[in-house]
Amino acid sequence: MPRAIWTGTITFGLLNVPVKLYSAVSSKAIRFRELRQEDGSRVRHKRVAETDGEEVAYEDLVKGYEISPEQYVILSREELDSLAPKRSKAIEIEDFVDLDQIDPIYFNQPYYLGPAPGAERAYALLAEAMGEQRKVAIARFVLRNRESLCAIRAGDGVLTLATMRFADEVVPASQLEGLLGEEPDTPPRKQEIEMAKQLIESLSAEFDPGSYKDEYRAELLSLIERKAAGEDVLAAKAETPKATKAPDLMAALEESLAAIKGEELSGGAERKEKSEAKPKAPAKKSTSRKSTSTKAKSKSRAKAAK
Repeated sequence: MPRAIWTGTITFGLLNVPVKLYSAVSSKAIRFRELRQEDGSRVRHKRVAETDGEEVAYEDLVKGYEISPEQYVILSREELDSLAPKRSKAIEIEDFVDLDQIDPIYFNQPYYLGPAPGAERAYALLAEAMGEQRKVAIARFVLRNRESLCAIRAGDGVLTLATMRFADEVVPASQLEGLLGEEPDTPPRKQEIEMAKQLIESLSAEFDPGSYKDEYRAELLSLIERKAAGEDVLAAKAETPKATKAPDLMAALEESLAAIKGEELSGGAERKEKSEAKPKAPAKKSTSRKSTSTKAKSKSRAKAAK
């Protein structure tokens, strides 16, 4: 069972809500060990001094900030500890904002916030009030000796916290030379924009996080299992998609729409064949989205069948 990694108090005006912080993610990354190729011997890294190559014990390490090449300002652990923020156990709410005002580029690591024993009522009060107002709390707190900006959200009676990057940590797009490439000879035509919007609409769906799988991880695990079983595996070279050139934009859009419509039609035919193969059940009202013309055609076919 996951354990709390931090305990503190949300401060909101004169309201104090003791809380526990839990990690909201569990990494599924596949980790490798470094081995010597010739015999598979494990390779370990050591801390060594550049001047004499001798290994340095952890207790002999100090922090140094480089102010010029090979010139450092050395800070001891005691000096660093003296600068640790005093409000180390408080999550101080500074503002409430609308979620759509926050660019996702500012979000970093997600966590869950749960009430500490005895704080359940105050926690529920804050979660319900924030949920009804649909507001996000912007706050500061100290995690692992570093002050972090964070956003607190409420949903289904649960508070979540996401650490955020400060404004000076985000690189403005205007500072990236060549980000947008060269200016196009002709801007996108209205017809192309309308067709691109149709393509977006055709691919629009309700967000279901469970429908997106880590295909690379699954393939990597399969590769490991096959190699462990002694199977020879030939690596296939991945192809890099080529950019669609300007003269081909319209054709690419048209083909994409035609392909999607073809998939929808073939999917409908497959569903029809399966339904005809099974005993017919009483008709139910369809919940799928259909155009008016499609419904009219369905009714006319039903009348003709009678």
